[in-house]
Amino acid sequence: METARVARAAFPNATFCLRMRDVLGPLFTDEAFAGLFSGRGRPAESPGMLAIVSVLQFVEGLTDAQAADAVRGRVDWKYLLGLELIDQGFDSSVLSEFRGRLVDSGCVEALLFDSVLDRLKAVDLLTVGGRARTDSTHVLGAIRSLERLELVGETLRGALEAIAATAPDWLRSVAPGDWFTRYGPRVDAYRLPKAESERLELALRVGADGVMVLERAGRADAPVFVKSLPAVDRLRAIWVQQYYRDSDGVHWRTRENHGRPPGAIAITSPYDLDARYSVKRGTSWNGYKVQICETCDDDLPHLITYVDTVPATEADIDTTARVHESLTKRGLAPAEHLADSAHVTADAILDARDRYDIELTGPVGHGNQWQSKNPDAFDTDAFTVDWDTLTAACPQGHRNTWSGAALDRHGKPRVMFTFSMTDCTPCPVRSRCTRAKTAARTITLRPREQHELLRSLRADQQTEHWRRRYAARSGIEGTISQAVRAFGLRRCRYNGLAKTRVQNILIATAVNLTRMDAWLAGKPLGRTRVSHLATLATA
Repeated sequence: METARVARAAFPNATFCLRMRDVLGPLFTDEAFAGLFSGRGRPAESPGMLAIVSVLQFVEGLTDAQAADAVRGRVDWKYLLGLELIDQGFDSSVLSEFRGRLVDSGCVEALLFDSVLDRLKAVDLLTVGGRARTDSTHVLGAIRSLERLELVGETLRGALEAIAATAPDWLRSVAPGDWFTRYGPRVDAYRLPKAESERLELALRVGADGVMVLERAGRADAPVFVKSLPAVDRLRAIWVQQYYRDSDGVHWRTRENHGRPPGAIAITSPYDLDARYSVKRGTSWNGYKVQICETCDDDLPHLITYVDTVPATEADIDTTARVHESLTKRGLAPAEHLADSAHVTADAILDARDRYDIELTGPVGHGNQWQSKNPDAFDTDAFTVDWDTLTAACPQGHRNTWSGAALDRHGKPRVMFTFSMTDCTPCPVRSRCTRAKTAARTITLRPREQHELLRSLRADQQTEHWRRRYAARSGIEGTISQAVRAFGLRRCRYNGLAKTRVQNILIATAVNLTRMDAWLAGKPLGRTRVSHLATLATA
């Protein structure tokens, strides 16, 4: 093939694209994507080729137009894609249409991500049963942050803009004349009033105007397509969250009056209904969260085996079992899974061991009570429990007077032990045990298996052996840093959870191919940077 001859002459030392083709062959086949296309009509561009180009975009950080130009003009891309030198490529709009089909298919992970992992397993660069590590990071939505008054104003403006583009004559006949100037410019905070009374007045005026739009769009004489406009649906959804109505009219929701939506469902932008506002360790953002799991065996490249994009408000612990289930179903389950404390609880450790035969390793906390945070206080570990008789002894040797089952605020079973006021009141170390003025000490423990497991783990994680073993988890931070800095993981290119999930799957696939190429080229694994001051401190 002329393309191969020219590519090898132009790049005698090979490049990323040449090595991909030589080691893995054609990455994707057209047959795998047949379900995304109709059997009738004009033939589509090769979906296998479009899939490779979509991944290469993130490998090199290219836009659709730049990627289409690379297909036309770069010989190494033509070699990887299996194209003739004279191939003219395709229009850049095809890539956007292809991603839309991937979103609609709902199986982009199997079509792209798992397909590459299967190839890597076939060439012995990915094995199962070793070690893996997991962490999450925030992803910023492709939207601007809006405070409440901006949100409702911009939502109404967007709805009126959509109606003006599709039914201008109808809008002109039903809208007051001042709407066209009031809601024409983009809503920005610096244009809004600063006084609280004026802001409330404006919020109520916008709310009443939005209700008028919804009512008139719902009338029988309104154009049918106006009722089904996405912008009108977004207006309705956001108005339900921000306003309430009674016999006196439209009112602004507050925490005291009819409440406001919880963060898990609160819409923060009319242009991305899936984005959520969240805060974690002092970092606040509006968008999503991505979970990443990668292999970390020393004798193989570190490859991402799981990637998922979830709402920003979803807790990390809620994803642990999902990671294990996905890896097990796809034949990629590790023997040991390293994770941080946000992914680890007694329930998660037992679930991983019993259901998936995975050893989940990570630091477990001592609880949220003040006694657990004070080294001189008596936390629950200071009490001796006889589970056979369901009795407990405090550090002074006094036994409880009552015990029984209970549920915590999450509905999980707990066991309570209550001691006697006769013993607690005159106790000389009472201040180290409880801050209650009159009540006796009560301790609440997990069921026996979980309690004993946590005590054992807390003791184990104080050893040097455990620290050295767990130190491998920190490498996932480097993977996240690479994905953020080199592949654009931090910011969404598109709006919506489904499209963002496709973006992050493409990024994970690009990371894996880049790491495979670095491994084949003999490049050493990256090392964590340590500042000169930190080096002097440990010398």
